[in-house]
Amino acid sequence: MNGETVFQIAAIVLLLSGFSVSMYYRRKAAQSGEKISTRGEGGLIYNLRRLVGLGLWLGAFAYLVNPRWMAWSSLPLPAWARWAGAGVMLVCVPLIYWVFSSLGKNVTTTVAIRAQHSLVTEGPYRWVRHPLYTVGFLSFMGLSLLAANWFILLMLLLGTPVIAERTHIEEARLVERFGQQYRDYMRNTGRYLPKLRGG
Repeated sequence: MNGETVFQIAAIVLLLSGFSVSMYYRRKAAQSGEKISTRGEGGLIYNLRRLVGLGLWLGAFAYLVNPRWMAWSSLPLPAWARWAGAGVMLVCVPLIYWVFSSLGKNVTTTVAIRAQHSLVTEGPYRWVRHPLYTVGFLSFMGLSLLAANWFILLMLLLGTPVIAERTHIEEARLVERFGQQYRDYMRNTGRYLPKLRGG
């Protein structure tokens, strides 16, 4: 077993672990049978998100199947940096579980809000309004290091402003739904990272 195969196996185990948790909770939430519109964020953001997401997942999948397929975009990273990426991904797996188990039936793949949507302020949502985006970013940042691949990193960085714009749309929907309750929640929490409190 060569060194690259070890990194490949680590990437497979870590990425599939987080992905499995995500799919379990998404499938469980979808059992409600409620039809959720996938176009609520607008055509431009929707299509950009799909395009960049496709590139990100294709790059990741290609590396997982055969690292040589992504050799054209490899980075000369030292082993310690690649294992640091694996460490970031490892930390993200329980965080993914924490986020999804806190969201429960409120999980959707879009900015649309379910008819029985409740405002979640427990778990990581006590400090951060969109921890799923934060953990997703960290997971793929870790993968780009573990795979030593600039294409995966590029797709992640290109997707960041798209997700930022989508967040504005999502929060506008939540203000429409929850009004002052959500505005108060916004004042007390950070968007992607916990708010720094003054002494």
